[in-house]
Amino acid sequence: MSVFTPVTPEQLSLWLEQYRLGALVQLQGIAAGIENTNYFVTTSGGRYVLTLFEKLTPAELPFYLGLMAHLARHGIPSPAPATDLRGRMFSELNGKPAALMSRLAGEAVTAPAPAHCAEVGATLAEIHLAARSYAGKLDNPRGPRWWREAAREVSPFLDAARSALLAAELEFQAQQRREDLPRGAIHADLFRDNVLFAGARIGGVIDFYFAGIDFLLFDVAVTLNDWCVLAGGEIDAARAQALLAAYHARRPFTAAEHEAWPQMLRAAALRFWLSRLYDFYLPRPGELVHAHDPEHFRRILELRIAHAGEAPWV
Repeated sequence: MSVFTPVTPEQLSLWLEQYRLGALVQLQGIAAGIENTNYFVTTSGGRYVLTLFEKLTPAELPFYLGLMAHLARHGIPSPAPATDLRGRMFSELNGKPAALMSRLAGEAVTAPAPAHCAEVGATLAEIHLAARSYAGKLDNPRGPRWWREAAREVSPFLDAARSALLAAELEFQAQQRREDLPRGAIHADLFRDNVLFAGARIGGVIDFYFAGIDFLLFDVAVTLNDWCVLAGGEIDAARAQALLAAYHARRPFTAAEHEAWPQMLRAAALRFWLSRLYDFYLPRPGELVHAHDPEHFRRILELRIAHAGEAPWV
């Protein structure tokens, strides 16, 4: 499992004394995830998720935890951070900042139908609307500056064709001007494994640890590039239309967003091609790291470039 910092029941029991959540009943490592250490925690008072942050610093965490708390207060099915007896949302455990979250109901959907995509689109719009009143500020940590840095590090591992594709797309994206697009706090990683369905409805939206301030349309493109694609990376028109229409019904897209849509689909594909290249070629030591195949998003990027004029819209 993806446990970089092991925690024993004895260590957790001592740490839990900072809370009024009851005694520890069960501690179970979570296999999913490549960025943080996660455990399911059951106490005599409830069920939670424990996260130990392997990369995020104490200076960065208030943005993420504050955003989740803000969204939960506004009716979004987001994990709500528990506060300890001193009012803190996180504290150190085994040398890492750690937080305890409410455990949400539901299961991930691996083969979504248009109805699932409509629920996701509607929920994403509600997240963007609720986040308008969130005061936290943090630029998207996986934005254009990170793209350039990551490209320099992974380029030595690429063949000539992939190097040329990466360089050309970075140059293309650098030439885009998008000052007129709506911005705000975005999830930035709303893939299928980060949405929990309880029946036909969404019971939870999880893993906000790539969130930041960026274009709202970028968040939509990231989401569509996972929820609405076929195995080869082609866009499934029915699912895409369902997601976009449900989002648009709650937060109507602007004319500028319409114009920028094909380029934003490419930007979203580039970001995840780069992150998967980085995780594949430059992994961090751990008990087990789930490195996704970078080729999937290379194919998506090439398809978005080749079919830019055919991008689905509402």
